[in-house]
Amino acid sequence: MEEALNIEDLCFSYRDDPILKDISFTIHPGQFVGVIGPNGGGKTTLLKLILGFLKPLSGSISIFGQNPLQARHEMAYVPQSLHFDKQFPISVLELVLGGRLSHLPWYGNFSAKDKEIALHSLEQVGLVDLRNRPLGGLSGGQAQRALIARALASEPRLLILDEPTASVDTQAESDIYGILKKFQGTMTILMVTHNLQAAIELVETVICIQGTAVTLNPKQVCEHFALGLYHAPLIKFQNTAR
Repeated sequence: MEEALNIEDLCFSYRDDPILKDISFTIHPGQFVGVIGPNGGGKTTLLKLILGFLKPLSGSISIFGQNPLQARHEMAYVPQSLHFDKQFPISVLELVLGGRLSHLPWYGNFSAKDKEIALHSLEQVGLVDLRNRPLGGLSGGQAQRALIARALASEPRLLILDEPTASVDTQAESDIYGILKKFQGTMTILMVTHNLQAAIELVETVICIQGTAVTLNPKQVCEHFALGLYHAPLIKFQNTAR
C-alpha cells in the first residue's frame, strides 16, 4: 500500500542550531495522526519541511511517493488563525474559492464546478448559510472553520493542521474536532495540537516531537500523562517503546 507520508532519518538545523535529528515515521492513507511536543521542540519546523517551505539538512520526505514540491497539490494546510484586515472586502465564499486557485484555467475564472466544490466545502463545516457574509464579520471559531473549508476545497489527500483550535473557545473547539472526525478514515490528517485530550480521544496515532520523534498510541500517552508528557520518564519510555 502506498504510504501517505514517509520520513526517514530527517535532520534539520538553522545554521549551527540543530532543531530536528534522525526523525523517522510513516503515516498510512486515512490515518488521523496527532503531533504533540513542547514549545521549541520542532513541530512547526517539521510542518514547514513537509510542506516544502524548508529543505532537510539530510534524510528524505515522501508524500504519496513524491517529494514535497511535487506533492504540493496533494496537500492542504490550515494555520492557527487568519491574520487579515477585517475591513478588506472579501466574502466567506471568496475565501474558500481560494482553495481552488491551483485549478484555475489560463483565463483565470472560477468554473461552475469550482463554485460547487467551494459550496460543498462550506456545507461540510456548517457555514454554507454564511457564504455571502463578509469574512471580517465571522467569529473566531467561524473563521477557523472557513479556513478548513478553504483547505477542503482543494480536495487534498493530506490535510495538515497547525493547532487549529489554539485561538477559539471551548464550543468552537468541539465543533472543529467534530468536523475533523467526519473525515477520519477517508482523508489522511496530520494535526499539531497542545490539547492532550484531543490527542488521546480523537487521533489514532500520536507523534511526540522533541528534537527527535517517537510514535505512540493514544493509550500510551494517557498512561504516562501523570508523569509529565515531555519529561524524562516518558522520554525513557518512548525510547524503549519503538
